[in-house]
Amino acid sequence: MSDASAQRWLVAGLGNPGPEYAGNRHNAGFMVLDELAARVGGRFKAHRSRAEVVEGRLAALPVVLAKPLSFMNLSGGPVKALADFYKVTPDRVIVVHDELDIPYGALRAKTGGGDNGHNGLKSITKSLGTRDYPRIRFGIGRPPGRMDPATFVLRDFATAERKDLPFLVDRAADMVESLMTAGLEATQNRFHAADLNPAKPPR
Repeated sequence: MSDASAQRWLVAGLGNPGPEYAGNRHNAGFMVLDELAARVGGRFKAHRSRAEVVEGRLAALPVVLAKPLSFMNLSGGPVKALADFYKVTPDRVIVVHDELDIPYGALRAKTGGGDNGHNGLKSITKSLGTRDYPRIRFGIGRPPGRMDPATFVLRDFATAERKDLPFLVDRAADMVESLMTAGLEATQNRFHAADLNPAKPPR
């Protein structure tokens, strides 16, 4: 086994804890992490870092799956605590989150960059001390009309959206595995051309 294959990954899905938030657009990250936990064959358990975690192997690689329980705007504390606890460097911390600036039906992988006003990312960047960590961006689109984005993200996916939601969650989980095994460029080349939505936001 090579050193690289022995190194653990940390995958953090962003969302808000509690059943009242479970179907929200803002909880897309939690939805993807539930799918990954099913693939690992584990159940989330409380961790002292203020997160629920599953430890196991994903794509034959050691991984910790995490759902911070601190509410979205304070996600950085638990993610940093887990990275320290498991000795995972930021370049192996994959954050899965909802993204307003990408249309629903599109998924994007990237490393680094800004937070686009996403408070969960803002908190993680501050806590890790770097923005250079990989992300899976789950497109939710912009709110209709003059709706406040803060209201929009805390609403459940619409009925029409829910039809494709399981497919998109599954595909986002595939992207996490691809990032771990094939790297960023290969993941972008494989997945960015396969949107449900024909609109193509920038990579």
